[in-house]
Amino acid sequence: MADLKSLFDLTGKRVLITGGSRGLGLQIAEALGEFGATIAISARKTDELDAAVAHLAKLGVKATAHAVDLGKSDGPKALADAVLDAHGTIDVLVNNAGATWGAPATDVTPEAWARVMNLNVTSLFFLTQEIARRSMIPQRAGKILNIASIAGLRGHHPDITGTIPYNTSKGAVVNMTRALAAEWGPHNITVNAIAPGFFPSKMTKGLLSQFEEQVIAKTPLGKIGNDADLKGAALLFCTAASGHITGQILAVDGGTMVV
Repeated sequence: MADLKSLFDLTGKRVLITGGSRGLGLQIAEALGEFGATIAISARKTDELDAAVAHLAKLGVKATAHAVDLGKSDGPKALADAVLDAHGTIDVLVNNAGATWGAPATDVTPEAWARVMNLNVTSLFFLTQEIARRSMIPQRAGKILNIASIAGLRGHHPDITGTIPYNTSKGAVVNMTRALAAEWGPHNITVNAIAPGFFPSKMTKGLLSQFEEQVIAKTPLGKIGNDADLKGAALLFCTAASGHITGQILAVDGGTMVV
């Protein structure tokens, strides 16, 4: 019988985190690296990746950087090729990269809709397909963690700027998580998702600058997320501690989903 500490041990595990150069992705890299994982992070901007790798190195975390634009049609395969060439296999995939678009539903353009859906849904699926097909299914083991959003579980107050492409894309991620969990369970692959509420990030900066007081007022815990609030949930889903958990969506939102 495994001791409790060993259930969270990631020593020797290789982890790919998309959108890992800043924000929630970098926080997850810190958490998984602290528990022994070797980290590969991807993003579009080389300078931000280099800064993230240097930051992780100061924490004692071994990390490699892969500058790939997942919004391009060849991005998922290019990233899978680079990471598998560098690391051989991937044991844990964290799909964190994403985009949003703020506008009333009547003002959303086809270009904005396509950009958000392409990065948040299409590229996420095809990267996951590449990693599962080439690494996790052959080794009959894997952990996949999708970063969804409470925006994929609910609408928004009419006083707050609409993000209908983002809400729709994250709703797709929620059900993709469940469908992949069902299909890949026989391969000993777990697929789960975290649905964050409001955390400070480049993506939420505009909304929080206008509506932070309203958001906090509607949150039972009376605050937005901090730099540590997502780490425990991510560690759970990426380790053996979640060995009998799959197809689940965990809201990390200070309680906003219950009011």
